[in-house]
Amino acid sequence: MGIINDDFLLKTEAAKKLYEFSKDMPIVDYHCHINPKEIAENRKFQNITQVWLGGDHYKWRLMRSNGVDENEITGDADDYTKFLRFAEMLPKAIGNPMYHWCHLELKRFFGYDGVLNGDTAKEVYELCNKKLQNDDMTVRALIEKSNVKMIGTTDDPIDDLKWHKVLKEDKTFKTAVYPTFRPDKAVNIDKPGFAEYIEKLAKVCNMKIYDADDVKVALSKRLDYFCENGCRATDHGLDYVVYEPANRFVVNNIFKKVMAGEKVTQLEADQYKTALMIDLGKKIAEKGIVMQLHYGAQRNTNSNMFEKLGADTGFDCVSVKNCSEALTGYLNVLCKDNLLPKTIIYSLNPNDNQMIDTVLGCFQGTEAKGKIQHGSAWWFSDTKSGMEEQLKSLANLSLLGNFVGMLTDSRSFLSYTRHEYFRRILCNVIGEWVENGEYPDDYKTLKEIIEGISYNNAEKYFGL
Repeated sequence: MGIINDDFLLKTEAAKKLYEFSKDMPIVDYHCHINPKEIAENRKFQNITQVWLGGDHYKWRLMRSNGVDENEITGDADDYTKFLRFAEMLPKAIGNPMYHWCHLELKRFFGYDGVLNGDTAKEVYELCNKKLQNDDMTVRALIEKSNVKMIGTTDDPIDDLKWHKVLKEDKTFKTAVYPTFRPDKAVNIDKPGFAEYIEKLAKVCNMKIYDADDVKVALSKRLDYFCENGCRATDHGLDYVVYEPANRFVVNNIFKKVMAGEKVTQLEADQYKTALMIDLGKKIAEKGIVMQLHYGAQRNTNSNMFEKLGADTGFDCVSVKNCSEALTGYLNVLCKDNLLPKTIIYSLNPNDNQMIDTVLGCFQGTEAKGKIQHGSAWWFSDTKSGMEEQLKSLANLSLLGNFVGMLTDSRSFLSYTRHEYFRRILCNVIGEWVENGEYPDDYKTLKEIIEGISYNNAEKYFGL
C-alpha cells in the first residue's frame, strides 16, 4: 500500500475536522501554463509519459540529478523508457514534493494505491495507459472531475485568443478559462529578441512603434482586447523588482537605442522597465483586474543546455537580490495616483517572506479584503516546508484569513492534486494551532477561514 490515505499529512483530530470543510471546495486555478488549445480540442493523451513528463521541467531536473541521459528525458527515447527512468529515480526523492504529487495523482486519477518505482513501473505504465483511453480521462474530463471552476492561462499580448473564444462559445464546458496578460517580452528590453518582438506587437496593433510611448499605447490596446475576452489578471515575470524612474525623453531614447541595435546598461534597462511597469500598473488598476508580480528567478543559467533546449527546460534557480526598496517604491508611485491595482506578490526566494508580509500592510485598500496579497509558495518554494513557512509568515504578519490560496503554476492537467496537497498542509498548520490552544475550537469561524482560503476568497478577489 502507498502513503496516500484519508489522513495523509493531517496529524491532529482538529486538522482532520478542518479538512472536511476544505476537501470538496471548488478550485480556482488562477495561474497556470496549460494550453487552452488542448482544452478546446479536448485532447486525449495516449500514455502517461505524455501527460506526466511532457514539458514538466520539475521532473526533468530530478531525472538529471539521477544521472539520466538527456535523450531519455527530453530526447528521442521511447515513451516507456522515459517513464521507466523517472520511476527508477522517484524513490530517491524522499522529502521532495514530487514524491507526494506523483502518488496523489496516481491515486486520484488512476486509482493506484501502490508505490511507483523501477519494479512497479511497467504495471503502473500499463494501468495508466489503459485508463487514459477512457472518455472520462480527456483534458476536459480531468478538469471537471477535479472540480475546477476557473483557469487562468498565461498568454502573450500578441495572442489572438482564438482558443479562449472557442471555449467561451462552447456551452458544454462549464469551467471558465480566462486569458492572463503576460507582457514580459515587451518589457524585457535587455533580453534577446526584443526588437523582433516589438515588430510583431506593432503588426498586431496595426500601428508604428517609434518609441517607448508607442509601446505603452500598443500594450494598452492589447490589454483592452484581453479584457474584452475575459481577462481577470496580468502576470509579470521579473528577474527582480525594478524601480528606477526616469523622464519619458530618457526612456524613449533608451528604446530607440536598442531598436538601432545598440546595447543598454543595466541602469538604462531598469529605467525602461520601470516606465513600462508604472504605465501598465495604472492601466491594470483602471481595468479593475489583478496584477501578479513574480520575481526572484535566475534564468537559463546553463548556456550549453539553453542553446540545446531553450528556455523553461529546468535550468533556472533561486536568485538572491534585495528588492524591498524597489517593491515599495513601485507600489507607492501607483498608490500616489490612486491607481494601485489589486496585487499579488510572489518571490521565488523564501527569505523574502517576512519582507513581503510587512509590505502588504503598507498598501492595503478598501477595494478588496486583502487587496495586496502574498502569493502562494511558488515554484521551488511549493514544498511542504515552503508552504508551511509562507502560511506561518503570512499569519504572523498579516491576515491569513484573507489569503487567496493555491495555484498550480503547472503545464500538466493532472496537477490539480497540488490544491489538495496545499489544503492538507493548510488544515494541518491551523489544526495544530487549535490543538495547542493557540486558537479556540470555534468551528463556525474556522470553517469560514478554511473555505475562504480554499476557494471563496479567490472567487471574490478575481470577480468570478
